[in-house]
Amino acid sequence: MVNKNNCEAQLYEPIEQYFQSLGYTVQAEVNDCDIVAFKKDDLDDFVIVELKLNLNVTLLMQAANRQRYTSNVYIAIERPKTSLRRKRWRDLVHLVRRLELGLILVSLETKSRSIQVVHEPKPFDRLASLRRSKQKRDNLLNEARERKTNTNVGGSSHVSIMTVYRERSIQIAYYLDCLGPKSAKQLKEYGTGERTYNILYNNYYKWFKRVGRGVYDLTDVGREAYKAYEEVIKLYNSNDIKEVRH
Repeated sequence: MVNKNNCEAQLYEPIEQYFQSLGYTVQAEVNDCDIVAFKKDDLDDFVIVELKLNLNVTLLMQAANRQRYTSNVYIAIERPKTSLRRKRWRDLVHLVRRLELGLILVSLETKSRSIQVVHEPKPFDRLASLRRSKQKRDNLLNEARERKTNTNVGGSSHVSIMTVYRERSIQIAYYLDCLGPKSAKQLKEYGTGERTYNILYNNYYKWFKRVGRGVYDLTDVGREAYKAYEEVIKLYNSNDIKEVRH
């Protein structure tokens, strides 16, 4: 008998009803499996469901162990109260798909306790996943390839990260400090790259100001801020700057 006082047991009834509607016979607590659903005329077609209120590592390990018995393994959890569009949730769903597990959400806030099958357990298509992520893959490699410094420390958090965007901003700031006000076109001739106009126009760090039509200079904040990045500035000190401002 299912212990109805157990919070996780609240998930059981709607899951039981769902698989019964598909023609399965459902049994609970079978050799450490929360739910086993089978068809009497086809014992090879059986399902295992593991129940938890939240998606966590323990649940994933349990479900992965059940895949030794059948490829039809689901995890069922209470429907999250936060938005299902949040990146963290989407990343968790991707992990569940990657493990080839099915995912069921149970809404406990209504008397009907409705369920949503997010996806069925099925083989994960890595090639299709790679194709869908081609743009992000290209952006990743471009970011790594275009960086000129290697000052970041892997695993760091809550610290300023040196990116290509920041490097280019420092380069532009250094040239403006040396050469005086310039246009994006003029700066690009010194090798500041295709992002120059966007960096000046968007002005993410508040380092730049427009002083004429298409002409930019440093703000007081920018003039001081870029000098903190000595390792990056060293990359450009040896450049042939013909119009150094005195």
